[in-house]
Formats: sequence, structure tokens, C-alpha cells
Amino acid sequence: MEIKQKSELLYDGKIIKVTKDHVIIEDNQSSALREVVRHPGGVGILVIDQGDILLIRQFRYVIGKSLYEIPAGKLEKGEDPMRAAHRELEEETGYQCKRLVKVCTMLPSPGFLDEQVTIYEAEELYQPDKPLEMDEDERITLHRFSFNDAYHMIQNGEITDAKTILAIQHALLKASYERRDTVS
Repeated sequence: MEIKQKSELLYDGKIIKVTKDHVIIEDNQSSALREVVRHPGGVGILVIDQGDILLIRQFRYVIGKSLYEIPAGKLEKGEDPMRAAHRELEEETGYQCKRLVKVCTMLPSPGFLDEQVTIYEAEELYQPDKPLEMDEDERITLHRFSFNDAYHMIQNGEITDAKTILAIQHALLKASYERRDTVS
């Protein structure tokens, strides 16, 4: 275990904060520095419609290319993750759902980042008359893939986003277990 002795704020931005934390390593009393990125957390939504997985395609400036991803977004301060998931689903896909089922909470990179992303599965999709509009700085297109195509897109490197890979693999495992249960 490590115990924080002091923390210096290096950057305080719109989305993240970066600190340099001085820690004591409990078992041998040595000290170390930890650079930490603080993030409010986010949500991702697995959307399956008529047997297909719906993914968005969005340009990601940090890596300089467009990615296929599950609909997702960051939490506003104090926001309930399920509420955020409903909002992001509607903004990014034009759909709403009657129910969200929690799949898991994941830590994208816990060596330096405290972000937690909660993944939900949307159930009983429908299209509202006037869906929420996406954020003005987003350019998103919606795409539909079979489970088989999504699996192969992971295998050949077309899908590289961690939360998306996790969600698709969850969907594939769930479908496999459901088939097994109906055969037994």
C-alpha cells in the first residue's frame, strides 16, 4: 500500500486535473512520486438493435484518427452515471431505451488515471420524436455491424478502443451463454 504525503496540482483543466503526489510505500518506508490524472469518470453504452451492434465513428484528436466506439461520454460533476448514459445514448444515436442494465465498471489505465467508466447495455430501444442533439463540438456518424463483423473488426485492428472491445466481447459472451441455455 502507498500513503500520500503531499500532492502538488500541476494542471487544472476543463476535464482533467494533473497532480504530482509524493507517497510513502508502506512495507519498506521508501518514498516515490506518482503523476496522477484526475478525471470525473464516464459511461459507455452497448447498443444492440435487431441483432446488430450500433457503434459511432468519431475523430479523436489525441490519436489523430477516427475510431469506432460504443456511444459514450464523461460525467458532469456529481452526475448519476445512469442518467449520463441515457443522455449520451440519445445524443449520439438518436435512440432512447426503456432500461439500462449495468455491465461493469472499468478502469482504463489505473497506473496513472483515476477515471472509472461504467458500461451499460441499453434494452428496449425506441426513437423519440425529437431526440437530443449531439454536442456542438462532436461530429459523429452511426454505424450498424453484425456480431461477427464487430468481432473481426477487433481482431484486425479496426476497433481498438478498450471500452468498445470490452462491450463487444460482453455481447458475444452473453449471446454464447444464451444459445447454450436454449440448447440445454
